[in-house]
Amino acid sequence: MEVVALLACVQSQEQAHALWSLGMRTTGLDEAAVRHELDGARFVRTHILRPTWHFVAAADVRWILALTSPRVQRANGTQFRATDLTPAVLDRGAGLILDALAGSRHLTRPELAEVLREGGIDVKGQRLAYVLMHAELEALICSGPLRGTTSTYAVLDERVPPTPARSADAMLAELTWRFFSGHGPAEVRDFTRWSSLTTAQARAGLELVGDRLQRAAVDGLELWYDPLRGGLLQSETVPDQPDGDPSALLVPLFDELTLSHPRLGFAVAPDHPHPPGYDTYTGSVLVGTQDVGAWRRTVRGRRVVVETWLAPGLPAATLAAVDRATQRLATFLGRDLESVRPAAPPAKNRAPQRA
Repeated sequence: MEVVALLACVQSQEQAHALWSLGMRTTGLDEAAVRHELDGARFVRTHILRPTWHFVAAADVRWILALTSPRVQRANGTQFRATDLTPAVLDRGAGLILDALAGSRHLTRPELAEVLREGGIDVKGQRLAYVLMHAELEALICSGPLRGTTSTYAVLDERVPPTPARSADAMLAELTWRFFSGHGPAEVRDFTRWSSLTTAQARAGLELVGDRLQRAAVDGLELWYDPLRGGLLQSETVPDQPDGDPSALLVPLFDELTLSHPRLGFAVAPDHPHPPGYDTYTGSVLVGTQDVGAWRRTVRGRRVVVETWLAPGLPAATLAAVDRATQRLATFLGRDLESVRPAAPPAKNRAPQRA
């Protein structure tokens, strides 16, 4: 939960990868422990900040929604109109969902789809996703305990105790501080893209935070960061091992490191095995500040198959670092590792869904 609170919100569109995003930033925790905290609602998964899922600490979910969801709801208006989801339909859907979930009856997405159909609401196409998202953004529902590997929904008020209301300035200052403290050094436009707030709001937030953040000019960019923490970029630089050997990271899909800093531009190894047009449903292999390949995992019972596609000609020490990183992932998952290095990169695959 501490990692989630540090980053304020952690994108969890692909939940299994998002759990590894948390594991990658901790020591001594495995996936079962992280899932236990999610099941216990120390943090929850819900649509927040942008029209996609995030992990957010229970203590933060209500005030972050209060600050950011109005803009997300306005942005969703285009889809609401395109799918004929009028305010009356959305409100009726939210009522049906709340009635079905009341009393800690945690239901899956297909089960809620049936509830809505029985209540006379068409859930074809994207309508189901946007009815559920509307209820999440209105602070009515959030994630319930996992049912095996399947997500459930719950009534937010039954999962998360009430928290004191905050003023608009207090919410804006807190979110500004939390973003730059956890993700900095970062630009204002990194914050606005992450938070869905306007540039004017972001600048006002920096004024409210005052000298708790410092400003630096790097390559013509204005960056803000917490001088006491050093920020995400410093903490996520891959340190060498004590013996001087390099270290590697298997960076998950939609990780905060790459999502929040699209101009970060890790150097790409020559002949990188992930050319344009190939499967985007893979993570990145980083060694130091160089992107040396791609990776994908498949859980098969007590085993996890980790496939890595690496640039040719990497030194033995780098290959050994990647081996250590794959073993760390397997240890986090609590499974035996089967490491595979296919000769060819993965064929083009489906694009991950946003909602």
